[in-house]
Amino acid sequence: MSSSIAAARPDSVLSRDEIRHDWTVEEVEALFSQPFNDLLFQAQTLHRRYFDPNQVQVSTLLSIKTGACPEDCAYCPQSTRYDTGLEAEKLMEVEKVLEQARAARASGATRFCMGAAWRCPKPRDMPHVVAMVRGVKELGLESCMTLGMLTRDQAEELADAGLDYYNHNLDTSPEFYGDIITTRTYRDRLETLEHVRETGMKICSGGIVGMGEQQRDRAGLLQQLANLPQHPESVPINMLVRVQGTPLQDEEDLDPFEFIRTIAVARIMMPASHVRLSAGREEMNEQMHALAYFAGANSIFYGEKLLTTPNPRSNADMALFDRLGIQPEQREVERPPETPSAQFYNAAAAGTPAT
Repeated sequence: MSSSIAAARPDSVLSRDEIRHDWTVEEVEALFSQPFNDLLFQAQTLHRRYFDPNQVQVSTLLSIKTGACPEDCAYCPQSTRYDTGLEAEKLMEVEKVLEQARAARASGATRFCMGAAWRCPKPRDMPHVVAMVRGVKELGLESCMTLGMLTRDQAEELADAGLDYYNHNLDTSPEFYGDIITTRTYRDRLETLEHVRETGMKICSGGIVGMGEQQRDRAGLLQQLANLPQHPESVPINMLVRVQGTPLQDEEDLDPFEFIRTIAVARIMMPASHVRLSAGREEMNEQMHALAYFAGANSIFYGEKLLTTPNPRSNADMALFDRLGIQPEQREVERPPETPSAQFYNAAAAGTPAT
């Protein structure tokens, strides 16, 4: 460890237990209220203890069943309750999904995520999604699905097929949740996460910011995630994508610095988790992307569409990676230990990452 880095480490960060499950909202708000540079320094310090700071995990997301969702999520163009011009599509055939997975692998993705606009999967759908999981695994890719709420039996079925990750977002704080969704309770979401964890699958769970919530709600969301018995292995932070026809179509933009603060606080509270830049990246310039990576974001969705909304073109992501000296994470390794070595990651000593 270089003497300059060692001298700069904030003792308040490194002398306390870093993996916590007992955060109060007031403690989280105190993180948000720090001076911006202090917050980013704290986040980057922890990020380097758990991850290579110059690698970003790359996933591809495919909508395997689009539209006609009965839920009333105020941000979602796939709800049947809103006229957004989106045409509903039936569940894709297994082989067509696998064609997309092969293309994702060829473009550098290490994880293939599949999303279906359901309240919950029906029994008749399960054999098809199970076949998709098995096919993706045979391609050597990690697999992730988001299908809505799951029963314990459905979670077991997906786990037995080899599904690596299940995505089920909490969306926002418990207090603000009722302003966004009324057809599914917060407890429903937590129960699905419990079923997933009980089967041994990894959890991908985060939320959406910029929906008109207050900073305390962003703090409340991160508190809920960090106080789970085990932190989600992947924490997607989405920026609202305003879609004409949804109740949030005219919502004001969130201050970009507030978004970066949210990334940094997520990194501090869940230092061993991947923090993912998800929806809303199309509206972020290169400088905002770079700042998000510095704040601790180390995962992105890669490709030109996220379910039904635009995403930066793949070649633009790779060009920015090259300019920033970032390498795509070549494979998803076991979750970093919750008690890491005190040694910082030394990029100079590590040399060029293997490809």
